[in-house]
Amino acid sequence: MNLFAISDLHLSFNSEKPMDVFGKIWIDHFNKIKENWLKLVCDDDLILICGDTSWAMNINDAIPDLNWIDNLPGKKIIIKGNHDFWWTSINKLNSIYENIKFIQNNYISFKEYAICGSRGFNIDILNSQDEKNHLKILEREKVRMNLSLRSAKKDGYEKIIYMSHYPPFSINNISPNKNIFINILNEYNVEIVIYGHIHNNFEKFYDRKINHTKYYLTSCDYLNFIPLKIL
Repeated sequence: MNLFAISDLHLSFNSEKPMDVFGKIWIDHFNKIKENWLKLVCDDDLILICGDTSWAMNINDAIPDLNWIDNLPGKKIIIKGNHDFWWTSINKLNSIYENIKFIQNNYISFKEYAICGSRGFNIDILNSQDEKNHLKILEREKVRMNLSLRSAKKDGYEKIIYMSHYPPFSINNISPNKNIFINILNEYNVEIVIYGHIHNNFEKFYDRKINHTKYYLTSCDYLNFIPLKIL
């Protein structure tokens, strides 16, 4: 039983949203994902998908995209990304599929690990003109992050893998809140962090270790549409 990760699939089987407008690498990208997925992933593996899964605007329109994921091998865990406007109540989402589970304020077990997660927020825009609204979103994501991690710790899990859509660290290093998510991850001794969202300036988001935590960028274009083996 292996653990893989990939994010930002940006599927749109129910709408006209061609991804190749973002560059040639995105031409026929869903078939690239499928081809590589089928080569690597077995039915008893687990795949973490860190948000921006579908361009759909509601859950009904997202179903063709989620069905496509469901038909691929392995069990899947999905968190919300900034473009996942189709996201609905966590109870409803977790009632749809047997092999796809969703995280929001909760966690899911994998071997000796707890898989936790939340969408997160772009720390590096907090100095912008819309700072008041951004701080409100930041506080909401802090609460969701703590709820997910606390629930795992409460149930006795010492080994934690955390899924975040946004990078949980600052790149420009000037935000007064630059360590806000890092501090929470350190508090819970999170072992591995998986994140996505990034589609350019990849050299700034290389895989790294901060304190005792390993960080992996898993945007599918960064991975050349090949799921990354984590464990």
